Amino acid sequence: MTGTRTRTIELGPGRSVEVTLAEAGTGRTALVLHGGGGPATVQGIAAHLSGAGHVLTPVHPGWDGTARPPWLSSIGDLAAAYLRLLRDEGHQEVLVVGSSIGGWIGAEMAVRDEAGLISSLVLIDSVGVLVEGQPIRDFFALDARGVAEYSFYDADRFYVDPATVPPEQAAQRAANMATMRVFAGDPYMHDPGLPGRLGRVEIPVLVLWGDSDRIVTPGYGQALAAAFPQAQFTVISQAGHLPQLEQPDATFGALDAFIGKDPGPGSRPAA
Repeated sequence: MTGTRTRTIELGPGRSVEVTLAEAGTGRTALVLHGGGGPATVQGIAAHLSGAGHVLTPVHPGWDGTARPPWLSSIGDLAAAYLRLLRDEGHQEVLVVGSSIGGWIGAEMAVRDEAGLISSLVLIDSVGVLVEGQPIRDFFALDARGVAEYSFYDADRFYVDPATVPPEQAAQRAANMATMRVFAGDPYMHDPGLPGRLGRVEIPVLVLWGDSDRIVTPGYGQALAAAFPQAQFTVISQAGHLPQLEQPDATFGALDAFIGKDPGPGSRPAA
């Protein structure tokens, strides 16, 4: 199956949200969660995983022209919505892969997953926790050149001069950033209570990091991995905040190795 659909998720009275989902492949379900750059930043991951599984790639409400209801204003809200989606559609033994704030959403899903729907978690240059001595770069304080310099190993390859961006695309980027400000929250880009809850996550976790990420450094990634009982930390050389764009082969290789070690469906210990 390949295509795009819209699903209404009900979380309670007055709390419904429509989510647009790209869908591809058959087999074990993988949920791929994008970061602030939008769904285009994880299309390669979704395409790679769809060769051996059923991949769902949602557009977070408020990105790429989609509607965000006013009540949907936190990463926890998004985590709850995606867990309800998985439950309502009967998905089990789900692999969740999240990039940047998508990783934050994935981590929040894992600590809230009382139904045991998620069997493994991949966090790619994720935010979501506060690490002493490893501050999260203030993304909103950077201009276009600064975003490229701090986000990529090869900044010149990915820098886009704002003057060359068509007006419609520029407007969409501005709207995406306005939505990200809402979800980034205060305190900025983290939940103070999340680190203490990560110890409850008993599933295998891969924390994957670009060695040249200056938005959240590899030291931050190591500390994040250490908060989980069963996490491995893998560094991708010559890559920054989005290693799936700069070094796709190395990124997909690390994903495949991790998935191969995951025992998969039917392996979860009895409660």
